Amino acid sequence: MLAFNHHCQTALAFTIRRSSSSAAFLVNNSVKNTRQITTTATSRLFSSVTEPPKTTTTTTADDDGSTYKLKPRPTPTNDSQYDLTNLSNGIQGSYDPTLFESQLYQWWEQAGCFEPDSKQSADTASTNGKEPYVLPMPPPNVTGRLHMGHAIFVALQDVLARFHRMRGRPVLWTPGTDHAGIATQLQVEKALMLEGKRRGTEEEIANASSEEEREKLVPREEFLERVWEYKEEQGGAITSQLRSLGASADWTRERFTMDPALSVGVSEAFVRLHEKGLVYRGTYMVNWSPGLMTAVSDLEVEYSEEEGKLYYFKYVVEDEEEEGKATEEFLAVATTRPETIFGDTAVCVNPEDERYGHLIGKRVLVPMSDIGDGKARSIPIIADEYVDMEFGTGALKITPGHDPNDYELGKKYDLEIMNVMNKDATMNEKCGEPYVGLDRFEAREKLWSDMEEAGLVIKAEPHMQRVPRSQRGGEIIEPLVSKQWFVKTEGMGAKALAAVKDGDITIVPSRFEKVWYGWLTDIRDWCISRQLWWGHRIPVWYVDESEEEYIVARNAEEAKEKAIEAGHSADIVLRQEDDVLDTWFSSGLWPFATVGWPQDEGKDASTDLARFYPGTCLETGYDILFFWVARMVMLGIELTDVSPFKVIYLHGLVRAADGTKMSKTKGNVVDPLDTVSEYGADSLRYSLVTGVTPGQDIPLNMDKIAANKAFANKLWNCCKFVTGNALKDIDEEELKSLGVSGPIGKEEFDTLALPERYIISKCHELVESVTEDIEKYQLGAAGSKIYEFLWDQYADWYIEISKTRLYEGFGGGGEEAKTARRVLVYILDTSMRLLHPYMPYVTEQLWHHLPRVPKTEEMAAHSLMLADWPQMDDTRLVQDKDAIASFEVFQALTRTIRNARSEYNVEQGKKIAATIVAPGELKDMIETEINSLIMLAKLDPDQVSVVEAGSDEAKAAAAGDSAQLVVQEGVEAYLPMAGLVDIEKEKQRLEKQSAKLAKEIEKLAGRLQSKGFVDKAPPAVVDKAKAELAELEDQASKV
Repeated sequence: MLAFNHHCQTALAFTIRRSSSSAAFLVNNSVKNTRQITTTATSRLFSSVTEPPKTTTTTTADDDGSTYKLKPRPTPTNDSQYDLTNLSNGIQGSYDPTLFESQLYQWWEQAGCFEPDSKQSADTASTNGKEPYVLPMPPPNVTGRLHMGHAIFVALQDVLARFHRMRGRPVLWTPGTDHAGIATQLQVEKALMLEGKRRGTEEEIANASSEEEREKLVPREEFLERVWEYKEEQGGAITSQLRSLGASADWTRERFTMDPALSVGVSEAFVRLHEKGLVYRGTYMVNWSPGLMTAVSDLEVEYSEEEGKLYYFKYVVEDEEEEGKATEEFLAVATTRPETIFGDTAVCVNPEDERYGHLIGKRVLVPMSDIGDGKARSIPIIADEYVDMEFGTGALKITPGHDPNDYELGKKYDLEIMNVMNKDATMNEKCGEPYVGLDRFEAREKLWSDMEEAGLVIKAEPHMQRVPRSQRGGEIIEPLVSKQWFVKTEGMGAKALAAVKDGDITIVPSRFEKVWYGWLTDIRDWCISRQLWWGHRIPVWYVDESEEEYIVARNAEEAKEKAIEAGHSADIVLRQEDDVLDTWFSSGLWPFATVGWPQDEGKDASTDLARFYPGTCLETGYDILFFWVARMVMLGIELTDVSPFKVIYLHGLVRAADGTKMSKTKGNVVDPLDTVSEYGADSLRYSLVTGVTPGQDIPLNMDKIAANKAFANKLWNCCKFVTGNALKDIDEEELKSLGVSGPIGKEEFDTLALPERYIISKCHELVESVTEDIEKYQLGAAGSKIYEFLWDQYADWYIEISKTRLYEGFGGGGEEAKTARRVLVYILDTSMRLLHPYMPYVTEQLWHHLPRVPKTEEMAAHSLMLADWPQMDDTRLVQDKDAIASFEVFQALTRTIRNARSEYNVEQGKKIAATIVAPGELKDMIETEINSLIMLAKLDPDQVSVVEAGSDEAKAAAAGDSAQLVVQEGVEAYLPMAGLVDIEKEKQRLEKQSAKLAKEIEKLAGRLQSKGFVDKAPPAVVDKAKAELAELEDQASKV
């Protein structure tokens, strides 16, 4: 099967967008120097999202893009005052994220927590051997709105950013937006249509038939002014919404693909590629959008199964003696698009098809093609194995100018390529006077009617067909042959392929390497021109009115200089190319253009370009691996001589709960803003990241999000217990000493009791496991482990056991209580550090209520996001495997007794007796923790004993009227039945049950003794009754 479009394979859309921003781009390289561009987000439109700080942007009237600049940081909030306010409010009520998420984000941003050197200076980081960790954020459409595609990339990338920041690496997460050529221009064109206006070229305006008609045409400069106004009105909402999800991106380095500095980079890239012979102008087939009046990428074409018609008609064989005259013989040909008959230049059959072998080499007459003197245009009958003998009639009309497969056949056999349509999909003069100016579908109807009158129609029948439609405009795409600008990709593709094969770039998960190799091995040249006005105008200037002589330059001044150097006069008239560049061209430069390329090339090591390029990880959806990621790699290697990042991390698509694609039609779309409003950003983030592996699609339902909100509430309650109970009324000196400054060491660890050594060992196991998982990009697995530890170990076990240490009523107090407070705070603090990258808001809010060590002078704020990760290097944390094994026996014993209570329906508040049998050290351990066992298993402290396995006491317990519970070999529990069951009540219950069974047995036995029932009922019914009687009798015997 021939490829649909080899020459316009422009990039697949970012996952972060519902549809591609694609197509194109730029205003002139000189981005309107007369305007002040602001990026203050319009978040007032979205009450649930985080308001960005009110700052002006870097683009000012004198900003020509020649220098790389940062935005000013917002006025910082007083850090200590924030702490005091937060602490004074306390931890009250249940978890309600609406009370603090927005305020926390504003504090983070205003304090400068998102900047690369917020934790420590660049010098300190370098001294500590901490290399920068750089994440280029896939830029969403500047006028877009948040959807789950954005939410998943924020959740994953923020985990990476916060994790590596806490581990001491200078983290740069570069945010920004894409100008979204087609999407943005389309909205402005719709607005003009409502005013009765449209875009008008200089020629159209000059040739307007009246002043009234001229007023309806909007020239390029005025149109671009309108687009910029629309961008300022609508742009920024998406970045405000990204903030609401907790994105810790460095907004002082926020970029827009049409920023002056980035526009300079786009021109530079085009010029350098042209100088290398990698950019050329050529005529090839493209996807043409008649509504948008531009070529579009494969990405911007959506295919749908639609019912149309298959039209069968006669291609009459030409008289070999008289040119243009018909014979009685004809070929039956079928087509779904009769209007393209005007562009046919051959009819093709399979060389193995015996029906048409005698006709190969002859010619046929194109229907309704009058070339004068009553003659019709003739075309050859050719043969190629491409033709499917079983489809239609087995004879295929070849239209090289309007079908991608026919285009390939046309080149193969050197057929004429005829374009029979104008750019608005009306028919041109090559179709003949009766059809000129008709819309293609109107022409279809008229042509078919005319052919019917001429006796050329055979039939038309319903036919399901795959129809290409413009993703943005919805109209049917028309394949057209057009002169466009292309980038040669064979050599660049080979370098990108080698970067992965040689290990310079790692793809996670690795299964996508095979797809990467396959695509780059058979890569086609890239169509980079778009017939739009909004975008980066191609930096090419034509000499006078020539279409063939042109100059490639970075700007108009350089173009003039080059023209004069080439021998033209000083008054030479240069005309810039009208087309703009594919938006994927500018976004392909994103990893290096956003950090100062080309402005800071060759400068000292302190520049962003030197520090933060190449990047570390490019995280995005697997569906754009080729169309965006591959182009970034190709352009990065070609223009900077290095791969733009070291890791490509691919996530799956967010789908509905049943695994199907989210669709407004199906009503299964989960809106992230509504979800954040109801459940909080943390619950949504955690739901998107956990429970999946890299590259796997994510089924999302509200039950999962609700469950994770319950988890956040569990953490909230744990912290309430620690701060409101365990730490209540302790002196200031002890409170201060509880701040966690690093991992618990072996010396302190060895002095602790079993439950404390157990929980610390499990916590340290968790730290090492989570750290390794995140370093290896197994983010989902790491997040799930934290959940399990906090809920199953810390909350369910250690907090409960700590009560026997904290409260005198349980036998605690004194040094034991002090140790419990130390461990409670240490485990909770460590767990919140681990959980922070996943659930930043609730962990930050709660962490401020724990005892903390003072922040360092270099830290931007006393924030959890800048605190040390629990394992800053590869040093192993102290653990005791024996303690874990011993305490797991204690846990099993407790669960076994609890299960027995449940099975015997023991009242919840009733305390029962128990004799525990265990050998040696296990016996000693259980005796030591007997208070914990009494509380957790609800035992009667006056009727509990722990005895040595094999002792007389153990034998006596076994001989008594008790329920025997086997925990493991050598460890048992005996629960006296008298404590489990109220004998009198149980006797009454059994008597009642016995009477009921006797009554049912009597009734069923009588029925079976009835001759009428046994003789008349079907055998199956009788057998069923007998079986029921036997079951009842068996139950009665056991009562």
